[in-house]
Amino acid sequence: MNRTDRLYALVEDLRAISPRCRSARDLAGRFEVSVRTIERDITALQASGVPIYAQPGRKGGYALDKKMSLPPLNFTPAEAVAIALALSRAGDQPFGRQARSALRKVVAAMPGPEGELARELARRVRTFSPVPEEGEEIQPLGAEGISRAIEEALLRRRVLRLDYADKKGMLTSRDVEPGVFLGGRGGFWYLVAWCRLRDDVRVFRLDRIAAAAVSAERCPDRPLEGFTRDVPDMIVHGTVLDQ
Repeated sequence: MNRTDRLYALVEDLRAISPRCRSARDLAGRFEVSVRTIERDITALQASGVPIYAQPGRKGGYALDKKMSLPPLNFTPAEAVAIALALSRAGDQPFGRQARSALRKVVAAMPGPEGELARELARRVRTFSPVPEEGEEIQPLGAEGISRAIEEALLRRRVLRLDYADKKGMLTSRDVEPGVFLGGRGGFWYLVAWCRLRDDVRVFRLDRIAAAAVSAERCPDRPLEGFTRDVPDMIVHGTVLDQ
């Protein structure tokens, strides 16, 4: 288990027994690490705002203040990524640090499998730099349900069937393997996908997608880097859940 997974597992373990506590030695045995490693992990979680406190005494240990934490299943993976995307513009603005801390708490409140799905989806949602300026018009996402179909295909790793109009308005139908959801440049959103019709990576502007349907076919594994490497004039920033 890597450190990130262990940190989330620690929070879930303490939440499950709250308001009771668990000793550092007990936690070390559960996660097969040293007591010193557990102490460092607890310190890191406390520094990030997770409400863990130490109870002194022979039967003491670490406990999670359940009243100050979010209950599990409060957020779906898509909702967590939506929050991360909304907070991605905070940057160094006032309360930017607090925004990142709030996001960590949201993800920490999610059960393990849901958190993993959220992190995987976040890797596939990117923004151009610079993002639209304050007040810049956000362009339409396309026909009703287009964005929702792309979100579902990315989350479930399914092939999408698209009807797409090029610059001249010519409509083609094609099956694509979604790779990255891109947004920010000029207010437009794009899908970068492997197009089976062209046998190559292609960029699809959402307002030009006339229809999109999620198929039952699972996408083959393709490295994420291959979806953004050849897109011109692009500086891409990932949507970050763990900071």
